[in-house]
Amino acid sequence: MQTHCISAQFGFKGFDGHKVIAGFDGGAITSDAGALLLRHVDGAIGLFDRVAGCFIDGRDRKCTVHSMRTLVGQRIAAIALGYEDVDDHDTLRHDPVLALLSERLTPKRQDCAVLAGKSTLNRLEHGRPGAPTRYHKIAYDAGALEALFVELFVDAHDRPPEEIVLDLDATDDPLHGHQEGRFFHGYYDGYCYLPLYIFCGRHLLSAKLRRSNIDASAGAVEEVGRIVKQIRARWPNVRIILRADSGFARDELMDWCEANGVDYVFGLARNKRLEEKIAEALEEASLAAKASGRPGCPRLPRLPVVDEGQLVMPAAGGGQGRMDDGGGQSALHRHLAGTGILGGTTALRGALLRPWRYGEPHQGMPARSLCRPHQRPHHARQSVAALVCILGLCADLCATPPRPHR
Repeated sequence: MQTHCISAQFGFKGFDGHKVIAGFDGGAITSDAGALLLRHVDGAIGLFDRVAGCFIDGRDRKCTVHSMRTLVGQRIAAIALGYEDVDDHDTLRHDPVLALLSERLTPKRQDCAVLAGKSTLNRLEHGRPGAPTRYHKIAYDAGALEALFVELFVDAHDRPPEEIVLDLDATDDPLHGHQEGRFFHGYYDGYCYLPLYIFCGRHLLSAKLRRSNIDASAGAVEEVGRIVKQIRARWPNVRIILRADSGFARDELMDWCEANGVDYVFGLARNKRLEEKIAEALEEASLAAKASGRPGCPRLPRLPVVDEGQLVMPAAGGGQGRMDDGGGQSALHRHLAGTGILGGTTALRGALLRPWRYGEPHQGMPARSLCRPHQRPHHARQSVAALVCILGLCADLCATPPRPHR
């Protein structure tokens, strides 16, 4: 029987006087032309070379086909284009546009593609921190990789800003198998990891993969300390504000901020003691919201209400918070200490804290009569140092006009 070959063109029903034809003679084509934009971005900031510089290549160069820069650039571009799995690169290594991200358009060996396949990239992703070993020829410098995120952020500015806001957040990374370190998380109602992210606007400064059997703020002090130190080395006069939800309203983090001249704005999980203290203000805000159809604001000095379940206090001294001359302590802290209301940070928090026998519920969850294994003794009571609704602020702070928005 004679073989019927596929036609070079295939016609469909026309539309509006035009022919609709499918052609199969287009040659090597790609649907990932966005890689060209990534190539221009890399040319401007040198991202691929800078990331590749954080790796230590212990492979024999005479036998190496794909350089470290090619491996790193290929992996970064693929993730940006939506190809998260290494398996995808067995096909992507033949992509003509992605090949532009490599150092050459012709392979070093005839039996290899221009880009690397999944097996080679797997060696990159399984690299160990420190120096290469016999079975792990590719290693990386963890400190250099962490510092690179902050360097890219600082380099993106022509001049130092007057003020920056660092946003902290912990979110779930769902797991769909029996991965190492999997734990069930009550708040997200599933098995997941709990990575820590720190952003400044649209710039990612830190991403830490963590197990989920920990407090949301675990490791935040170390990460914030490292980032603030690196930023102040380049911008010594910048004002830094830390912003996070109630999962980060912890004594350890607030103590660090007050000791290092960093303002902070933390949310506060709802609790019965707080509700009792501000019951009238909440009722006033609720009535105002029902009348106007907009969120209401109770008449508490310098204490805006975001909603009826969470309160935040701006850092002392301005609309978005600022520090004044005083050895790194906030103006509010020194004012309360001078008036005798505050005998120290512990005294202020102790006056407002409600002891919880079984630990603090995570991010506003209802309290449960169960002590989780990951809840440590220092989480046994809920910190509300950021709230001073019953003490108020001094007149000069209240009279300080908010900084204009640029």
